[in-house]
Amino acid sequence: MSAEPASPLAADPPPRRHRRYRAPAWYLRLPRWLRRSVAALTVLVLVLIGVASGYVASVDLPPDPAPPQASVLYYRDGHTVLARIGLADRTDVSLDRVPLHVRRAFLAAEDRDFYDHLGISVRGLVRALWTNIAHDGGQGASTITQQYVRNAYLTQERTVSRKTREAALALKVEHRWSKDEILERYLNTIYFGRGAYGIEAAARAYFGTAVDRLTVAQGAVLAAMVKDPTRGDPAVDATWAQQRWRWVLRAMAEQGWLDAGDAQNTPYPAVAKESVTTSTVSGPAGLIADRVEDELTRAGISRQQIRTGGLRVLTTIDATAQEAATDGIGKALKGQPKELRAALVAVDPADGGVRAYYGGDRGRGYFDDAMAARPPASTFKPIVLAAAEERGIGFRSMYNGSSPRLFESRDGAPLYNQENLQCPICPLDVAMVHSLNTPFYAVAEQIGPDAVRRLAHRLGVPEKYGDQQTLVDLKGEPAPGKTRPDIALGRYPVAPADMATLYGTLAGGGRRAERHFVQSVSTADGTTLHRYAKKTKRVLSDDVAADVGAVLSQVVQHDGPIPNLPAAAKTGSQQWADTTDSSDAWTAGWTPALAAVTWVGREKPGPIRQKNGKAINGDGIPYRIWRSFMADALHDQPARPLADPRMVGTPETVDLKRLPPTVKAYPGYVFPGPQRGDQVDRSKAKGSWAERTDRLTSVLDRYAATVPEFTVSVVDHRTGHRYDYHGDTPLEAASVIKVELLAALLLKAQGANRGLTGAEKSRVAKMIKASDNDAAKKVYQAIGGPGALRDACERLGLHDTEPASSFGLTRTTAKDQTRMVGALIDVDSPLTAKSQKAILSLMSSVNADQTWGVSAAQLAGERTALKNGWLARSTEDNRWIINSTGRITGDKTDVSVSVMSHGHQGQKSGIEVVEHVAALTRSYLGW
Repeated sequence: MSAEPASPLAADPPPRRHRRYRAPAWYLRLPRWLRRSVAALTVLVLVLIGVASGYVASVDLPPDPAPPQASVLYYRDGHTVLARIGLADRTDVSLDRVPLHVRRAFLAAEDRDFYDHLGISVRGLVRALWTNIAHDGGQGASTITQQYVRNAYLTQERTVSRKTREAALALKVEHRWSKDEILERYLNTIYFGRGAYGIEAAARAYFGTAVDRLTVAQGAVLAAMVKDPTRGDPAVDATWAQQRWRWVLRAMAEQGWLDAGDAQNTPYPAVAKESVTTSTVSGPAGLIADRVEDELTRAGISRQQIRTGGLRVLTTIDATAQEAATDGIGKALKGQPKELRAALVAVDPADGGVRAYYGGDRGRGYFDDAMAARPPASTFKPIVLAAAEERGIGFRSMYNGSSPRLFESRDGAPLYNQENLQCPICPLDVAMVHSLNTPFYAVAEQIGPDAVRRLAHRLGVPEKYGDQQTLVDLKGEPAPGKTRPDIALGRYPVAPADMATLYGTLAGGGRRAERHFVQSVSTADGTTLHRYAKKTKRVLSDDVAADVGAVLSQVVQHDGPIPNLPAAAKTGSQQWADTTDSSDAWTAGWTPALAAVTWVGREKPGPIRQKNGKAINGDGIPYRIWRSFMADALHDQPARPLADPRMVGTPETVDLKRLPPTVKAYPGYVFPGPQRGDQVDRSKAKGSWAERTDRLTSVLDRYAATVPEFTVSVVDHRTGHRYDYHGDTPLEAASVIKVELLAALLLKAQGANRGLTGAEKSRVAKMIKASDNDAAKKVYQAIGGPGALRDACERLGLHDTEPASSFGLTRTTAKDQTRMVGALIDVDSPLTAKSQKAILSLMSSVNADQTWGVSAAQLAGERTALKNGWLARSTEDNRWIINSTGRITGDKTDVSVSVMSHGHQGQKSGIEVVEHVAALTRSYLGW
């Protein structure tokens, strides 16, 4: 019997059971919401990784970048080339030519993990993205690979899309080339400033050597520049460059690539002051190129892209106007002293575009006089007038234009008008035409100097130059951090370029447009990188601006009109110390189509004169430059009239209450007052020296019988002659002894082989220039009091001076005071030449308007270094001590004079006696 077949079900093996996956117990203990969040986040990360991978795969690595190309700057016509900014020096080198210590300096500065990452810094990338998204700002933190990609293939804009593409390309680059190849390419593409592109060119530009000869210190200098190739140049900002350099060395030490002691003690290497390996833009266009490059970097375009990207830059510079500026200055300065410098800036009032710019003719990288802050002198008076009109004071208001005048804010120092012009009843427009100081100082004092400062800032003066606040006193000046009415005299420095913006705002009817050099920037393929967006802001009433223009048009008519061209302008001359010379001469003005400012001076402030020895003032060379420039720059444009005056405000007369009742004058009458040297009659200097001294003594005897006691001492350093009238009589010194206090402090510093500290310099400046008694007390204490002063005087040859516990009560003689002046110029003096120069410089810089005393014996073209002193003595029925000591120098003059006196009923009468005595000595002695 056959067996029954087995059941298929029975024959098959039992099915295998699949066990379900169970998560770890710790995970199951998590709250459900957290488990779901973790799962969702995991999915999101996987998706992002997939998207990122796909994005990276989709980005093609461009071919090797084209060789760098110079960028071209065009005049505003878009066709005429102004300059080319570009690479002048590049030599690629292989990595084995770059010393290991130099490579490590760059790695320490820019990417210490370069050999360990895949081309991007995830942490840096996330931080950069977050900063761009959350704060709308640019953030770097790039690896060396990313930097290479950015320089080689991308723009310098700081956006999310650019940063993302940069990361993708960096990964591609890492896949294509080895780390050494990437580093080599990087070192050959970095821009180092000075036209040097790549490390070989940089080695030659900064150290005059090949890359394979660079030391550790030199390599760190170059590595420090990557962050900012302009500021990193030691010739541009030595402090920043050396701080960054020291940081690089410390970073190398932290990596174990440099001994810590070497990092701390290695001296900064010698760097060439300027590159001799690269050509540059010469002439006035060079500084225009500098200003254009600065503007583009502020717009986010890197200097490397500017130098190598072949950009097309359309500037605002007008070819006709620029030629007029360059030719006009060239003709005006031809044959003049070599130390004379000039600047000219012209802007379009409508949009702030710079139409002409001259800051010097030496080319790129040199000192730019158009950006250097200088005292603008009387070109600031229109701002005072505008501020007054904003407060209802019309330009027909009458002010006391007498000279000199005393103001409460000047601590007794009289204020003079230029050439001591007088206008007792003076409308403000007349005061503007004749550039009178006293009326506008009175206006500034009346409305408050802060009102003038605030308006100047609105019109175009920056609130700071670097870290220094503008239009305020500096340390060592009478009111540090505050603005005095001296702002009306243009005492606070402003750059010519900023004065052009200010006058451009007035020309624009009170609407301010930001000064700029660039209209647009595009790449070689036509992509626009930057375009100027016109923005104007009303900062002053057009009525006030029209009135200021109407007043300044009178100045042009007075100083010399431009044929067929209505214009408004103001000239200004900054007095050099207490001389009749100027240190800065200006003209600033406008037509409706163009505002321009010209300045003439020196690189280091000093007297400016023409080749014939005549002083240069604002109505001279600067006005001629300005006038010819405006005529030539606008010769092919139709003339446009200035706005009619609007007669803002009401005519005031309150300042006339300060006029003495005896003054008889009619409104607007301007006439010359007493001039320096008026009391000197040199025709009386006849005969031999002995005959002259006899006649002088006889005259002084007669004069002494009519006035309080005085003594005189004169030393002619050219001839060796000396004259004394009771010169050995001891009298109280008052403030003239402050010169001896300063000399004693310098002797003490010399003994300690040191210079004066910053605090000491500030203190002695106040003591001499502003005659600050509190500062003098501190100096007296610092030198050790009466005993120390006596010892110092003995060393200086002053044997008749007896110090008192109160420095002002020290008794001295006129003879000792001329000996003190002698100690400031004698080669055998215990004072070093540096100390002598420091004292004389301060004496020459005494409040420029405090020119009374022995300066009455000064003639035009001469200079006085002096110290005056006055004191009312309660023990003598409040009678006054009036003393004056100084040195008068000129082409044929070098004399020390001291006049000491006491017993005067008033300060003014005492000054008159001192000045008359000083003038008599010159009249009869003839020095």
